[in-house]
Amino acid sequence: MKSLKKFLRSKSYVRIPLVLTETNHFEITAKINGVSGRFILDTGASNTCVGMDKIEFFQMVSEVSDIKAAGAGATEMETLISSKNKIEIGDWSKKKHKIVLFDLIHVNQALTSHNSLPVDGIIGADILKKGKAVIDYNKKNLYLKK
Repeated sequence: MKSLKKFLRSKSYVRIPLVLTETNHFEITAKINGVSGRFILDTGASNTCVGMDKIEFFQMVSEVSDIKAAGAGATEMETLISSKNKIEIGDWSKKKHKIVLFDLIHVNQALTSHNSLPVDGIIGADILKKGKAVIDYNKKNLYLKK
């Protein structure tokens, strides 16, 4: 029987290793506009997000947004939108991607209180859908189709 890894490789998928944190989140390294950062992989987040404090860090251009962010324990947070960003995750990339910017303080407080490192953002379902994602929970790998 063919392994999942070999099968997906034959279908032009790239493998990206995931790190399981103390909080049972999968952490992933991704580049936005050529700048590397630490992200949580969140299948429940509809949009990929970056913390407001990281706009300059990732060389993003922001504009006012009508989107109100709601997450675990927090609702109705102000957001900004940044369009035309290049996202690279391993050997997979997407140009002209829209990213939501909002205050990640509550997310990072939850992480640091459980001895996990703070993150720069969240990779959401928008990227997972675009990359036809397959998550191998057992082997801790994300696969995205090129």
